Amino acid sequence: MKFIFFLICFVFFLGVFGIFLNRYHLLTIMLCLELLLVSLFINISVFVGIYNNFSFSSFSLILLTFSACEVSVGLSFLVLVSRFFGSNNIFSLNLLRF
Repeated sequence: MKFIFFLICFVFFLGVFGIFLNRYHLLTIMLCLELLLVSLFINISVFVGIYNNFSFSSFSLILLTFSACEVSVGLSFLVLVSRFFGSNNIFSLNLLRF
């Protein structure tokens, strides 16, 4: 039981660690954010299943919906940045270029 919680927390902190290490490309940052949200979804689902407290089951669906909306906004932002700046490299973005 504790191993599952440790593993899920490890996945969450792996996403946080990935954001701090891979700040060069927008796509890797968005993938790490998605890893954070999926690990939170799995963590809430495991807590609901173990403790038989179904009052939080709607919260996991809301989090999953928020994750899907975040992906769509992130993908549109990635396409926008790639069209205007030519790449998704974070350090080559210059907002004065518009």
